[in-house]
Amino acid sequence: MAAPTADRMRQRKPGRWRKRLLQLDRRLAARARTHGRGAVALHEFVCFGVKQASACLFGGLMVALLFATWRWYPVQAALARYDFVTLAAVAIQLTLIACRLESRGEAVIILLFHVVGTAMEVFKTAAGSWVYPEPALLRIGGVPLFSGFMYASVGSYIARAWRLFDLRFSNHPPLAATIVLAVAIYANFFSHHYMIDLRPLLFAGAVALFGRTWVRFRVRRSAYRMPLLLGFVLVALFIWLAENAGTLSRAWLYPAQRHGWTMVPASKLGAWLLLMIISYVMVSSLHRQGRCAPLLARNVAAKSPPAARPQEPMIELVSGPQVVAGVGDQRACERPSTR
Repeated sequence: MAAPTADRMRQRKPGRWRKRLLQLDRRLAARARTHGRGAVALHEFVCFGVKQASACLFGGLMVALLFATWRWYPVQAALARYDFVTLAAVAIQLTLIACRLESRGEAVIILLFHVVGTAMEVFKTAAGSWVYPEPALLRIGGVPLFSGFMYASVGSYIARAWRLFDLRFSNHPPLAATIVLAVAIYANFFSHHYMIDLRPLLFAGAVALFGRTWVRFRVRRSAYRMPLLLGFVLVALFIWLAENAGTLSRAWLYPAQRHGWTMVPASKLGAWLLLMIISYVMVSSLHRQGRCAPLLARNVAAKSPPAARPQEPMIELVSGPQVVAGVGDQRACERPSTR
């Protein structure tokens, strides 16, 4: 048996504040059980909300930063607002890693998304799809560097939610097929400016690949499942709402918003859905390259409830095990114990 690593030893010995939260959660769980199923369901729902808030931590901080600088950042400041946002985003990242609220693996995912998103931003702004109306020194072309962190927020959410909710999948398509779809989607974001828009075919391809895929997630003790495509749509909806918040704060503007803010057209939901698929495939590909701890359940397991597992309090999973897991592998593999 391999000796426990330093990271796993730290997981076994949570900090003082985490211990207090764990104790509080256990007391609430015990009290909920004495008040019947309704109270247990309510406690489970609260745990779900806490985990979602934790998964959205980086994205939520970025949106709050955009709003705060829009309302209160001095217009005559020596440092441009966009540059301040860029430096603040880097500081947020370093703080999250230092406080162990984000793993180094998740930071790598954020960096990768930053590069991919910035490349598309440079092209899209040059094509006139949207503009960044304020000056900046930290920029590439007309794109301030903080813009890449907005795409990175999506990758950060997927990576953290994958871990916090202990995701499992059934009827998942082959990883190679999902990569082909993601590459085609990314290429179409560029090529549709010069040739026919292939989005209808890409939507059809997404349905063909993921139409039968179900995702299982665990909040506390209970396991739930939903169609993976529905999960993509729900996350795309929240990204669209966040985009409305971003344009309201004048972080970037679409051509129709230059003379007064209006809501981002609902048609953009389709673009965000396709971006969600790219993001999911990127994260799943990175998981596939990691240690053997597959997130894909066998198809037969989808027809029966998961094996009984010890109760894991919600707070423990908020800063839970930093397990890098593979995807697309149907072989059984034992997950390293973190208890």
